[in-house]
Amino acid sequence: MSQSVSIRSLDRAVDPARDHVLGPPDAELTLVEYGSYDCPRCRAANVEIVKLRDRFGPRLRYVFRHRPLENNELARRSAELAEAAPDADAFWHSHLELMSRSATLTEDDLRVVGAELAAEAQAEHAGHLATAAQRVDDDIASAHASGVNAVPTFFINGRRYDGAWNEHSLAEALLGSLGHRVHSAAVGFGSWAPSTALLLGAATLLALTLSNSPWGSAVENFWLAPLALMFGDSALSLSLREWINDGLLTLFFLTVGLEVKREFTVGRLASPRLASLPIAAALGGLLVPALLYLAIVPAGPWALGAGVPMPTDTAFAVALIVMLGPRVPVDLRIFLTAASIVDDIGTIIVIALFYSTGLQVEALLLGVALVAVLTLLNRARVYRAWPYAVVGLLLWASLHAAGIHATLAGVLLALLIPTRPPANLTALLAQAEAAIASETQHGGGAFSHGPSAPTLQALDSIHDRIESPADRLLRTVEPWSSYLVLPLFALANAGLVFSTDLFNGRLLLAAGITVGLVIGKPLGFILAAVLVIRTGLADRPTAFTQWQIIGAGALAGIGFTMSLFIAGQAFPDGADFVAAKAAIFAASLLSGSIGCLILARARSPATA
Repeated sequence: MSQSVSIRSLDRAVDPARDHVLGPPDAELTLVEYGSYDCPRCRAANVEIVKLRDRFGPRLRYVFRHRPLENNELARRSAELAEAAPDADAFWHSHLELMSRSATLTEDDLRVVGAELAAEAQAEHAGHLATAAQRVDDDIASAHASGVNAVPTFFINGRRYDGAWNEHSLAEALLGSLGHRVHSAAVGFGSWAPSTALLLGAATLLALTLSNSPWGSAVENFWLAPLALMFGDSALSLSLREWINDGLLTLFFLTVGLEVKREFTVGRLASPRLASLPIAAALGGLLVPALLYLAIVPAGPWALGAGVPMPTDTAFAVALIVMLGPRVPVDLRIFLTAASIVDDIGTIIVIALFYSTGLQVEALLLGVALVAVLTLLNRARVYRAWPYAVVGLLLWASLHAAGIHATLAGVLLALLIPTRPPANLTALLAQAEAAIASETQHGGGAFSHGPSAPTLQALDSIHDRIESPADRLLRTVEPWSSYLVLPLFALANAGLVFSTDLFNGRLLLAAGITVGLVIGKPLGFILAAVLVIRTGLADRPTAFTQWQIIGAGALAGIGFTMSLFIAGQAFPDGADFVAAKAAIFAASLLSGSIGCLILARARSPATA
């Protein structure tokens, strides 16, 4: 359940006293560009900006801010040269000259523009040269604070625009068409870290409301309605809830597996020294809650529920950290996310070992053979997705028939989806430029209608090579997992009818889950972290304190999604499951509150 956190708004509003502005101050539309003069993309976009200004006239206010290409002396000097202009008219004249005087920016362009500025107002020009470098630095700082990583980057009315740079697309975004507004809102919501938790919370509240409404029985019957897939004389019949829990949730496990793979290859868990602290904390947070649960719950059928207080709901935990803002160091969020990845691995192993029943040897052998097929595809460097998808579906069916929880097919598939060696970006960019240059030289006016088929194939193969199959699959599947599968899971499983006899005869069961999540998680976190630091296996963190680790451990006590999932497997008796569900809700709410309180009051190392 990874969340891509990105800045999507300007760090500061447009100020005519410090910004370069074309257009009236009361214009209804504002387009801000961060650009560089020695950038072919910015020079191409400048042509479209001219068209937009002709089209919108006084309705549009255009603002240019400098973000020179890094490690590019010509780009930096040209930005400072433009900033040395004595007035707005001189700046915009210099701006257009630097953008369009020649096909690419040259030293001759700087000499010509510099001579024009010096001849126009010698005294003023010399005075502005002294402050030009600082103004360029201010724009670069603004670009960094606004999340600008490449140029050109556009902001429309303060919000980042990620669409095409041609006149039609920019005009559509400026005018705020329905399609663009929907897309912009969806992208903005998805980039907001707490968005997954918000949807999960909304689905949970809806499930609870429906369960305690006059339609509660009808809703429960709806989730229990059978749905069958027919294959000739054979049929696979599951309830709608089971299709979600055993079928759709496979996408969630696929996402988890891909995230685990990424973290252990290029992420925070790739380095043993960096990984040791979150790994140890996660293992402590898995083991101690289970031991406390077993110490409280009597021996018997309930003992199978020891896995219930073990998982962490990453979406809720990270969302709360984000909402606490600058009071929580970014390094602590990274630590908790890395620990949650290890927590997910432990949860998957627990499900595989303890929540699979009635093994069918023939189906299990078929599953082993299908895993071997996936391994062969990986070793053969087959990078297309469809062979893995076909074998993955067969693996899901074989594991389901074998009595092993079928969602584990998602994890196995994720681990066997191939990655590639890092792409040689320099070579690929050169290839792309060669393809486009060839098109423009020999294709005549082809680009007025679109590139030719060979050029499109070349560009498509270049794009395909830049991103590994595993990364592409994660980017594709993760939104479906976060914004469809998990809310549907909560809607189907979080229903709970409140009554006075909710824990009747099951207080020890509820106590075991509550103590495991609320006390066991932070206790396991801190004990394991202290152990690896004292033994020298991990460095003592300098970016966050011991109290902040305890706060993160408390947030890890938000079990929710996977705790509900394991409870459904561990407690076939309906009354037991209801009591477990209520305890999970109460413990997760209490853990979140305690964690937020600790983190809000804990001081950072700089002020401690």
